[in-house]
Amino acid sequence: MNLEEKELLERTLKISEENNKILKSMRRAGRLGTAFRIFYWLVIIGLGFGTYYFIEPYVKQFNSVYSQFNSTIKNFGR
Repeated sequence: MNLEEKELLERTLKISEENNKILKSMRRAGRLGTAFRIFYWLVIIGLGFGTYYFIEPYVKQFNSVYSQFNSTIKNFGR
């Protein structure tokens, strides 16, 4: 192997190591992005269920009042 081929081989090795480092960081960024996206949607869904849990008594009370009002209106017409 002559000197020119050896330099070319070393340069190729250096470039491939740099590419490998870049690809690993891209893969890590993709995984972190996916993890944060999953966490984001879990928080959104959890907040929805939590909000319903705290608002549920008011919704039930509103349904009760509405059904009483509806039955009063039906009986008023008789």
